[in-house]
Amino acid sequence: MKRMNLQLFNERVDGKQTVYLYRILSESATQNASILAYVTENGKSISTDTETTATKDGTVVTAGIPVIEITSTSMLPVGSAMIDKLQKAQLEGAVIEIWEANLAEKAGGTNRFKGTYYRGKISSFEKNSPADGYVELSHTFSIDGVGVDGSVTVTAAQQEIAAYEFKDTPKTGA
Repeated sequence: MKRMNLQLFNERVDGKQTVYLYRILSESATQNASILAYVTENGKSISTDTETTATKDGTVVTAGIPVIEITSTSMLPVGSAMIDKLQKAQLEGAVIEIWEANLAEKAGGTNRFKGTYYRGKISSFEKNSPADGYVELSHTFSIDGVGVDGSVTVTAAQQEIAAYEFKDTPKTGA
């Protein structure tokens, strides 16, 4: 049995390097996409129903249509206009644009990263207010189709929201 050299796979993508940007589709002419502040976890699931048919030669599996869901869990920032927009969009059944960007993989050009573009609707919103912690929000987005791969612009300011950058101790301004 041949052993794999795991050193070939020594680089991994840190969870902070996968970010999601959101925009209400009807605002695409006037608004930039936004990253949600204080995100603690994002997720994407792809599921496909299958049907098994018994034949004389064995079973045959037929795959259905893939269903994609994107999830986001975050703490509620004070005065978040984006959270208000997303809740209103869900109540109105508005289409949301979502970009998944991998900040670990540059895609040429300034602030361009490998990513995928999706459109969908919010299928679930949950707000929890524990006595011993911060208000937590959970969104589930049900995606239309399967998305389109490409390069995503993530501004320097959005990258800073996604992860702290190292700052040294001397003062930085005048």
